[in-house]
Amino acid sequence: MRIASLLPAGTEIAGRLGLAADLVGVTFECDDPVGVRDRVPVVVDSALPPAASPGEIDAVVRERAAAGLPLYEVHRARLGAADPELILTQDLCAVCALPGSTVAQVQEELGTRARVLSLDPHRLADVLDTVTAVGAAAGVPDRAAALVAGLVARLDAVAVAVRGRPAPRVLVLEWTDPPFLPGHWVPDLVTAAGGVPVAAAPGGRSTAVDPADLPPCDAVLVAPCGFGLDDALAQARAALPWLPAGVPVHAIDSASFVVRAGPRLVDGVEAIAGLLHPGAVPAPPPGRVARVR
Repeated sequence: MRIASLLPAGTEIAGRLGLAADLVGVTFECDDPVGVRDRVPVVVDSALPPAASPGEIDAVVRERAAAGLPLYEVHRARLGAADPELILTQDLCAVCALPGSTVAQVQEELGTRARVLSLDPHRLADVLDTVTAVGAAAGVPDRAAALVAGLVARLDAVAVAVRGRPAPRVLVLEWTDPPFLPGHWVPDLVTAAGGVPVAAAPGGRSTAVDPADLPPCDAVLVAPCGFGLDDALAQARAALPWLPAGVPVHAIDSASFVVRAGPRLVDGVEAIAGLLHPGAVPAPPPGRVARVR
């Protein structure tokens, strides 16, 4: 089956289902499976300026939204040439990935009759359901069932390891300029890791907050949306003056393990559990998290 994945989570899921060879279109952000952008045409690019700071990105997002301008650009000729049978998209967040409404417009322009599957999970359990949905749409339901079973087993293992231990209050920041409190599945990651997410909106949208209004906590996890560990570290260090005093601060590769609604969220749960409950859960491999304070 010819699959165009217009969001990184869809590409990751397709790869874990053994469908990497079926991909005929991906986005500029897709990096799992490794090297996928080198062999599959990139059909979605960002309209945001490269190397911008979090504050600059926030300003551009607000300006473009107010002007009705898109944050992502579709390479229509490439997508048309790819001739997909299945298009993976989303309607959960117009800032995080190309919205499904744009996909529908492009489909009409190109005249393609590809099936469109929108992946819109709100909670961690919903993410597992999207794996099942992609497997069914791509004709590999047994692979999807096996993948989900393995992910659930790993989550269960973490739950057993942290059961009965004190649950620290964890403040997660999905953005630092301005600070954004976590929503959707991100609070579930903390809960699954044996912590208590504070000032969070499980299943809801992340929200901006004044630094002076950050709640008390036992640990801070800086997980800026779309950024890897190096950038998360830099942003966490810059935020130290206004973060709650006297508590540990960690940065995490959010792009891979926190905000992308794919199988690697379970890697994120394991990494967060390793921070919150050292000794009960194995320490995460290098390159996933780092202590800032």
